[in-house]
Amino acid sequence: MKSYKFFALAVLLLPVFALAKDKSKKPDVSPLFANATSVYVEAMDGDISNPGLGPADQQAIADVQNALHDWKRYSLAPERSKANLVFVVRKGRIASAQTHIGASGVYRPAPGQPANQNPAQMQQPAGVSEMADAEAGPPEDTLRVFLVDPNGKIVGPIWNRSLRNGLDGPQLILFQQLRTAVERAYPPAPPSPASQP
Repeated sequence: MKSYKFFALAVLLLPVFALAKDKSKKPDVSPLFANATSVYVEAMDGDISNPGLGPADQQAIADVQNALHDWKRYSLAPERSKANLVFVVRKGRIASAQTHIGASGVYRPAPGQPANQNPAQMQQPAGVSEMADAEAGPPEDTLRVFLVDPNGKIVGPIWNRSLRNGLDGPQLILFQQLRTAVERAYPPAPPSPASQP
């Protein structure tokens, strides 16, 4: 009889202990996600209007903006200073290079070459310079979330994840990981019942 009472008490208290354990568990995301209403999306190298921004980062910004629009939890802010959160993306790349050639003169044939020679085979005149810009970095895609202070500067990050191909569409795995974590920690409020006339 004693063991039956102990078993019954344990069965009754088990949900209480489980609930207490769940309440003490810290959420994966900051409570700041629960109160935010607007988001601005940019790349580590600037916003989508930056002419020097690579096409992969431009696409990542557009994809994350579309995913935020579909989520309907946050509105898209027109500029960083008007947002509560800033999502900063970066597509992974091992190395990329761009070569710029500038000339201050006209091409002339190399000594001993005919004047109607293909310009690509002619020597470069004085004043022609070649510059190469190279960028190297981790091969993983990155999604970071920052806060915006009253001066419009970003603070944080409050969320930071990297994953190879994590910002490839249409899956956007990094974005989906964040969305799942936010929804789990701070479920949206159920819609209020329609008031009756």
